[in-house]
Amino acid sequence: MTRLPASRLLSLAARQLLREYHNSELRVLFFALVIAVATSSAIGYFGARLNDAMALRAGEFLAADLVLDGSAPTTAEQAGLSRQALLEHSQLVEFSSVVATDEGMQLASVKAVAAGYPLRGQLRSAAAPYQPEQAGGAPAAGEAWAEARLFAALDLQVGDSIEVGHKTLRLTRVLTYEPDRAGDFYSLTPRVLMHLDDLAATGVVQPGSRVRYRELLKGDGAELARYRQALEPTLQPHQRIRTVKDGNRQIGGALQRAERYLNLASLAAILLAGVAVALSASRFAARRLDASALLRCLGLSARQALLLYTSQLAMLGVLACLIGALLGWLGQNVLFFLLRDLLASAIPRGNLWPALGGIATGLVALAGFALPPLAALGRVPPLRVLRRDLLPTATATWLVYGAAILAFGLIMWRLSLDLGMTLALLGGGLLASLSLGALLLFGLSSLRRLLAHAALPWRLGLGQLLRHPLAAAGQSLAFGMILLAMALVALLRGELLDTWQQQLPENAPNHFALNILPDERQAFQQRLAALGARAAPLYPVIPGRLTAINGEAVRELVSKDSEGERAIRRDLSLTWSERLPDGNHLSEGSWWQRPAAGAPPEVSVESELAASLGLRLGDRLLFNVGGIEREAQVGSFREVDWDSFQPNFYMIFAPGTLQDLPATYLTSFHLPAGHERELSELARAFPAVTLLQVDALLAQLRSILQQVSLAIEYVLLFVLAAGLAVLFAGLQATLDERMRQGALLRALGARRGLLLRARAGEFGLLGACSGLLAALGCEIVSALLYHYAFELPWRPHPWLLLLPLLGALLIGGAGLLGTRRTLNASPLSILREN
Repeated sequence: MTRLPASRLLSLAARQLLREYHNSELRVLFFALVIAVATSSAIGYFGARLNDAMALRAGEFLAADLVLDGSAPTTAEQAGLSRQALLEHSQLVEFSSVVATDEGMQLASVKAVAAGYPLRGQLRSAAAPYQPEQAGGAPAAGEAWAEARLFAALDLQVGDSIEVGHKTLRLTRVLTYEPDRAGDFYSLTPRVLMHLDDLAATGVVQPGSRVRYRELLKGDGAELARYRQALEPTLQPHQRIRTVKDGNRQIGGALQRAERYLNLASLAAILLAGVAVALSASRFAARRLDASALLRCLGLSARQALLLYTSQLAMLGVLACLIGALLGWLGQNVLFFLLRDLLASAIPRGNLWPALGGIATGLVALAGFALPPLAALGRVPPLRVLRRDLLPTATATWLVYGAAILAFGLIMWRLSLDLGMTLALLGGGLLASLSLGALLLFGLSSLRRLLAHAALPWRLGLGQLLRHPLAAAGQSLAFGMILLAMALVALLRGELLDTWQQQLPENAPNHFALNILPDERQAFQQRLAALGARAAPLYPVIPGRLTAINGEAVRELVSKDSEGERAIRRDLSLTWSERLPDGNHLSEGSWWQRPAAGAPPEVSVESELAASLGLRLGDRLLFNVGGIEREAQVGSFREVDWDSFQPNFYMIFAPGTLQDLPATYLTSFHLPAGHERELSELARAFPAVTLLQVDALLAQLRSILQQVSLAIEYVLLFVLAAGLAVLFAGLQATLDERMRQGALLRALGARRGLLLRARAGEFGLLGACSGLLAALGCEIVSALLYHYAFELPWRPHPWLLLLPLLGALLIGGAGLLGTRRTLNASPLSILREN
């Protein structure tokens, strides 16, 4: 037995690889890997940089990247951590105070900000009420900016002075926008912005005052993560950390859905390329059985023979991965250059991690999908040199599937896909494959009866499928999975975009009206109707705190930092309603039933809060409303669309439950731009009403969703490219057999046109069957994904019935293109080679 040194073995592998570079299976495998790595790298770069850009825009809703929020100043230890961190830092203090002038007084929400505020986004202000706004700047020491409604309430002009506590401040600008005001819809009083250096002189903040302290930080993601890790053990019960994703429901939902979709599209593209690698590697191994047997006869051991061909694939894989990573990097740079006018915010530069991740993905795919068929080359019997019918022992089934599952798991781990999405994708794909594969086998067997009366081209084409029904079914299933993946990505792209855009329709409410007094309710509604505003119903609002569940103190029933724990630390906005509000759906229970004798009235609870509190139907809740205790019984749970910009509530009571308690009213309405003067008159006519404009919030949300939509549009192109690569790899895998059959038929006198029609019929039928499988499988997988991963309502998609036609055209055309060598090559040369 000859034992070659490792260096000689690698040299032999390199020489053979250079000599055989023109072989079709090597080219297909090479380009499949290039596409896999380029797709993974480009989507990785594109997703990471676009996510960073969206996070920068979304950071405006916090005015920072991370906020430490609490009802008391930071501890000395926390202050030390902030100074040590390599992060930009600012702080603010929020409180309520009476603002006084010589003519009157007005309760206001005051924010005292330090230098550098805001760290993300910009303040906007105007030189006079309802005049054009300008971005940038902040009040200096001794100055204040105030909202237009404070000017209206106290009949002020720019340049006048106001008193906050003991400090006199001069009004220099009209405050029109604060980045971190988003989501603070229930601030009932006008806003005043002042400098933090003036806070001590006011004497307003005293021990026991209701004050919010916020530490704002901005910087690199890794440094922020280290700071957060060090900060979390020091958190006090009254403090919490807020980031972009949990700082605003709408932004958090958009970013999380975008990240899920990008990762799902990446997985689809990589798996398609992995299938191409598996098909090409299988053909690579099959064509080298004779060469491996000859090397075994010359004294090469089975282990060295396997190492020889593994080294060839490793060299090819490393080269393809490097080229793919470079193409991925170039591709995403070209993409961002083309989109430079559409993306208003700066796009952070990428690092090497997406490229390294793409290379690792390509190598994992090569190992997981190519090694099982390659293992056969180490078990080729030397006697095959004389008897070509001898085949190596089959690879153990557990090894084939185990390697593929391991590769798949590593790729999913790299993409950080959650368990629900993974199981939905795997379960749906497996269910579709088994059921549709069995259906296809049954259909092929039924064709045998029709074949006897078919025309010659059909008999030649369909005969190829019927001679190997299992192989034909597998090939159709593989093509069907290609179409399924592309259709699923296209389907999710369209429906996710529709869902996101429906969150923010053009007539979405852009104003909230709060603190409407009961005796002004009807007059306010009439005034809105006269303005032509589209208004939601008026809901009564009573602040109340949940204190006990089934007689047990609620603080003992919630876990720290849960939604329930945050809800019980503050007053909830309680309301009552006879009908179920828009955007609310009952998930359990029924809407208002007459309670049994002696039973308390019913309350409907938002489902996420109910789950956090561990509530069940029939539980009794005790509320404290201004010192008055009221008991209610849980009658239903509601799923609430928090993205609707409609008034939403955690707790809705049955009518007649809270009517004897003092309440104000709340509504939202849409008013087109250009009604600033009417809004000013509305504020003067109802001085107690707080009008909150959220146009800037809507504009930011639409901008972020536009970037999400843009990402989805271009990710689809990468998936299409990967799908086409698999299609041609599948055709190349059967090319040898097709060339032999074509050569025999042409040697027997078959004309080129006859073979062309036979190929067209074969691939057309294969494509139609694949399209039908894809349509059915897409419905199965999408139903599971919608329910378990995206939490969206599912409905049938009739347009998927076009997939059989699309499959016939696409696979039929690709099949003719990929097998054109069988029609052009000389029959004599093909028969001599074989």
